[in-house]
Amino acid sequence: PEPPPPLLSVDVTGLVSQFARSFVLIFPVYVLGYLGLSFSWVLIALCGLFWIRRHRGGKTSRLGRALAFLEDEEEAVRLSVSSADLPAWVHFPDTERAEWLNKTVKQMWPFICQFIEKLFRETIEPAVRGANNHLSTFSFTKIDIGHQPLRINGVKVYTENVDKRQIILDLQISFVGNCEIDLEIKRYFCRAGVKSIQIHGTMRVILEPLIGDMPLIGALSLFFLRKPLLEINWTGLTNLLDVPGLNGLSDTIILDIISNYLVLPNRITVPLVSEVQIAQLRFPMPKGVLRIHFIEAQDLEGKDTYLKGIVKGKSDPYGIIRVGNQIFQSKVIKENLNPKWNEVYEALVYEHPGQELEIELFDEDPDKDDFLGSLMIDLIEVEKERLLDEWFTLDEVSKGKLHLKLEWLTLMPTAENLDKVLTSIRADKDHANDGLSSALLILYLDSARNLPSGKKMNSNPNPLVLLSVGHKAQESKIRYKTNEPVWEENFTFFVHNPKRQDLEVEVRDEQHQCSLGNFKLPLSQLLESEDLTMHQRFHLSNSGPNSTINMKIALRVLSLEKQARSPDHQHSAQVKRPSLSKDARKSSFKPQVPVSPPSDSNKPVPASPVTDTDKKTDTAEKSQPSNASPQWPTDLSRSSSSLHASNFSYSPSHLSVKEPTPSIASDISLPIATQELRQRLRQLENGTTLGQSPLGQIQLTIRHSSQRNKLIVVVHSCRNLIAFSEEGSDPYVRMYLLPDKRRSGRRKTHVSKKTLNPVFDQIFDFSVSLPEVQRRTLDVAVKNSGGFLSKDKGLLGKLLIPLASEELAKGWTQW
Repeated sequence: PEPPPPLLSVDVTGLVSQFARSFVLIFPVYVLGYLGLSFSWVLIALCGLFWIRRHRGGKTSRLGRALAFLEDEEEAVRLSVSSADLPAWVHFPDTERAEWLNKTVKQMWPFICQFIEKLFRETIEPAVRGANNHLSTFSFTKIDIGHQPLRINGVKVYTENVDKRQIILDLQISFVGNCEIDLEIKRYFCRAGVKSIQIHGTMRVILEPLIGDMPLIGALSLFFLRKPLLEINWTGLTNLLDVPGLNGLSDTIILDIISNYLVLPNRITVPLVSEVQIAQLRFPMPKGVLRIHFIEAQDLEGKDTYLKGIVKGKSDPYGIIRVGNQIFQSKVIKENLNPKWNEVYEALVYEHPGQELEIELFDEDPDKDDFLGSLMIDLIEVEKERLLDEWFTLDEVSKGKLHLKLEWLTLMPTAENLDKVLTSIRADKDHANDGLSSALLILYLDSARNLPSGKKMNSNPNPLVLLSVGHKAQESKIRYKTNEPVWEENFTFFVHNPKRQDLEVEVRDEQHQCSLGNFKLPLSQLLESEDLTMHQRFHLSNSGPNSTINMKIALRVLSLEKQARSPDHQHSAQVKRPSLSKDARKSSFKPQVPVSPPSDSNKPVPASPVTDTDKKTDTAEKSQPSNASPQWPTDLSRSSSSLHASNFSYSPSHLSVKEPTPSIASDISLPIATQELRQRLRQLENGTTLGQSPLGQIQLTIRHSSQRNKLIVVVHSCRNLIAFSEEGSDPYVRMYLLPDKRRSGRRKTHVSKKTLNPVFDQIFDFSVSLPEVQRRTLDVAVKNSGGFLSKDKGLLGKLLIPLASEELAKGWTQW
């Protein structure tokens, strides 16, 4: 055995050396003081020493660079130039230069500018005029795109994992234009314009289908895989935003809306032959669905500090998940370096070659959130493996791991495996309309005919279509002054159980706020149709005698086809290293997090905890369109139509408060949550409150005081609440005026002890104007307080009340 180490070891040589260095530094100062000389001599000596060292270091550095240049000229040039300044073909060997293409674009640029000017005057200008009565005098006074053409820095052609009847190219484009675009609104004597535009990003070009006749290509599709970097130099923007109808916008919101118009699933399709089906090209079927189990992380960096950095703390981590233009945000885990989220999200994948799953972790702080790491996973690898359950090492940080479970769900046009899928997600036993999805509903809204006039006779309506499945609602664009509108829009819905859910369609007149007709289609009818598809004209109820709406509706079952693997098979998903710097990625990525109010999408499956809402809110949520109202998408994590920027009239990404995206099956694997849910289900089954309000009711009075400029909310009482213990519950009411969820915006009642029918009779107010409050939502939650260190704390019920009502000034009292 080895001898035990000595109890105390002293490095005598190092100790003597350190003493000598200290003596050499201190002795000249002592001599100066002893001789009574000025301290300036010390400063002069130090300056001389620093100058000699710097001069010698610069000379050594220049000599080293010269020697390195002689040894490896290419590497020396690469190190001397910033990687951000180099084009894509330098970094990636499969990306090629395209100088011939740049010369072609330069030759065509004057004609491209003519086309853009024609597009502005004949398409954009009439659309803006018809969008709002205040903008009826809108016009472009000058349109000059500039002489600097768009540049293509690199071209990548995909040859693997693509359909043989299509060609896929990725163009690294860069445009820095000295353009001049001036506009005027004569009614308000307003003038504004654009001085310059910059856009940088990766544009995908798809040539499909390839045909055997000239011109060999059926159509051309253009779109961005992810949001491009867009900068616009405005002139007179302040005057423009003072115009009624535009006063709810801002510079960042306008940029966000424009950018989203360019990002998948929105695309520009140019048909080259007449036989090509334009609808199929413009809105193709998704390639698959990615189910993301955002489980946990380990060994994260501690970013919180105390006493000006002397004491190291922990972090408050949360994650931002992005697939193309779909963005989700997890909940925040306070003071934990090994957080467990156990959240599930589902995202549509339209173009998996070149698309990645991007994840960034941040530490939530009051001012600026700190970066905790990132991860990029190629979706081609996930599609090959079908199921990945691994720990991934985080990039751009010194430590940290992330546990993900990724499932690639294939879209099946038959219902053979539906029962198996319903059993796997437990949708065959519960009666909820939310949870993990068993199917995807794809809907192509074409047109309508013979719509009624609305309230006024002999006047054409401004029709739009409200579509809803369960309490997920989406809204089409508005078509002005016509009773035979043509929309040509695509919508998708995630469906929990198609055997029980219905598609509800309502055509409304936006001008008079009245219904022009509706119909309901049980999704079970699609299960009996050929290829689970229906393409026909549907007759509208409560409408004209010949009013119809033309739609193509397809249902696809989401199937997880597990690959047959040998026992010794090992695989790890390909993790891509980010090509951008951490600061650049944060600036272009993080501010786009969608803000979605807490909805009841946490209700879904029996293994997840209940954060339930009163079922009366389902109808309220249906009446709130997910994209086209000036509020926000009701549930961005579940429907891809929230990603259709063509439906945006307000961007939710610039609200002041971050909100986590509701998980489809939050905390699905936590045993405490499962136990709590089972207990609640037993109480519901054995209780006497299984009516329209199984979780109880709350009585509120809501009105807006114009004199005080405040929203007044009176919490009267609750009844028939759920008992958390044998002695009852200790309920209290918590309220937020969304999207404000700061601590200062929270309102709470007192706690009523051991009762299921508490009486509060407390008055609360929120300082907000009437126009502003009509764009807000009141978030009301009834919670159980419990005692100190009690395990009985939790949610008893939740309610979202949209405040977009004309009766708000008068007020109302309601259970």
